[in-house]
Amino acid sequence: AFYREPDIYALDIEQIYLKSWLYAGHQSEIPEPGDWFLYELERESVIIVRDNQGGINALVNVCRHRGSRICLQSKGRSKRLACRYHGWVYDLDGALIAARQMSEDFDLAEHGLRRIHCELLHGMIFINFAPEPASFEPVQDQLGACLEPYQLDQARVAHRQHYPMQANWKLAVENYTECYHCAPAHPEYSRGHVLAHPDKETEEAYKEVLSAAPVCGLGNREVNRIYLDAEGFGADYSYERYPLIRGHLTGSEDGQPVAPLLGKISDYYGGCTDFQVGPVTFALAYCDHVMIYAFRPLGLDRSTCDISWLVRGDAVEGEDYDKDRLTWLWDVTTEADKRIIEHNAAGVNSRYYQPGPYSKMETYTWKFVEWYLSAISESEG
Repeated sequence: AFYREPDIYALDIEQIYLKSWLYAGHQSEIPEPGDWFLYELERESVIIVRDNQGGINALVNVCRHRGSRICLQSKGRSKRLACRYHGWVYDLDGALIAARQMSEDFDLAEHGLRRIHCELLHGMIFINFAPEPASFEPVQDQLGACLEPYQLDQARVAHRQHYPMQANWKLAVENYTECYHCAPAHPEYSRGHVLAHPDKETEEAYKEVLSAAPVCGLGNREVNRIYLDAEGFGADYSYERYPLIRGHLTGSEDGQPVAPLLGKISDYYGGCTDFQVGPVTFALAYCDHVMIYAFRPLGLDRSTCDISWLVRGDAVEGEDYDKDRLTWLWDVTTEADKRIIEHNAAGVNSRYYQPGPYSKMETYTWKFVEWYLSAISESEG
């Protein structure tokens, strides 16, 4: 029922997606004042726009007159945000600056575009629809300290791609949270990543790689793994470093570099970093590029995985990196994920489906399921 019932799906939207911190995009996608793109979730559409002071705003894409959509394309550049229905015009911060033929007592200031909460984490834009969301400061302070060597605020999006699938969003997230399926389903990934082979995760390999890894400092302690529950709902975060299989320097077809080193990282140390923000945004950071995965529902039995590939901000396509080489590994891996998730959805929809026990490689899947069940039960009182 958790993957099939419309009432449960409606709860998912209202109680999880509209209350959690969600990855919308990267600041490099809107470098100049007036640049914008849309973030869309179910019936909601949000304009992510850079204003004339350089700030980034998240404005609800609904005209305050009679509700028309204002921005109609997925991205663009505008000096002002103008509704084409009746000609109301808004500034880049959402303030209404012109409304034709309204009454003399009409107050422009009372009819600006609705805003939702918007925060930055090293250039990554996160939004939250809740009126009073959980504080994002712990994420910025603690996870931000771990990510500092990558200097992702100075990175840029080299490629962004959507992978729609015929499956409930929870099946897509559950698949991402475990590597029990990696060895049988992802031979390309498995030849370079130890998470697919627990027997290769020796203490010696971890010590060797992590001794050379970029330092994550929290106060006076250096950490290799954190998983912290947020003080408020939907702002959980995690961070973990681990080795690649010997001889692999990054995530690529042959394990060899595909882009310039990021930020303050001075050499390939033979490992990588996973991190998570909120319940549906995950990332994998190599020394030379980062992938960010954001899962969105498109309907009861439809969802999408949106992937952004980040490289160093001054890297030039065709000179410093080849886009096909950069994206190859996680494109082929995500296409395989799409297939297995859709096969999983078809089986789950059977009247004979009954969940089986988890393996020891599905710890984080069970953690997600526990979190989800707790979130839904609290929402029902």
